[in-house]
Amino acid sequence: MGGFGSGRPSGGGRDKVEACRSIDVNRLHREGCLRGGWMGGWQWSRDGKKVASINLRTDHDRLHLTYRVRIGGGEWEDVNETVRIVRTPCRFGGARPYFVCPGVVNGTACVRRVAKLYGPGRYFVCRHCYRLAYASQSEDAQRRSMRRASKIRQRLGGNAGTASPFPPKPKRMWRRTYERRREQAFDAEERADEALLPYVARLLARTNNRKGTRSFWK
Repeated sequence: MGGFGSGRPSGGGRDKVEACRSIDVNRLHREGCLRGGWMGGWQWSRDGKKVASINLRTDHDRLHLTYRVRIGGGEWEDVNETVRIVRTPCRFGGARPYFVCPGVVNGTACVRRVAKLYGPGRYFVCRHCYRLAYASQSEDAQRRSMRRASKIRQRLGGNAGTASPFPPKPKRMWRRTYERRREQAFDAEERADEALLPYVARLLARTNNRKGTRSFWK
């Protein structure tokens, strides 16, 4: 396999995992695709339309990928990639599968155990090799807190955001679990409000200055 450079920018300039095609070992495992001798296909869709596909074949400890890729508007290339699979025992029985990342960065093999491989380039490797960031890493404190609160609301069966009432306790959920999650959501929303205050203050100050009035906001 080809190597990967390390010249990607850090921070907000990094590509995001959410924008990349990915292969999830846990999903393949749940759907029975990691059995030795299994063959099939996988595809990715956007807005209900197929945008890419891949052929898969599984040995007991190998996943073979066959697909076509075009880099930077060049010619289409056929790619055959093999990814090793390892399984670690679970505490209460069974085993959990992991991909062993086949990436090579600056001549050094990655070999991280990962649940997902990403394909923004020629090969499917882990997010560390491509230096991918999560979208949440580039969010400011206010959006990050609101995102966390909305996730809790949705897990409880409600709607994202504070415009809707907080969802009631789901059936079969322990009362103390519900109360803990509600407090976590309220705390995150309070942090979001606190993070927004400096921005509101600066906005009001600029507005008042344009009007020629003195602002008491600091």
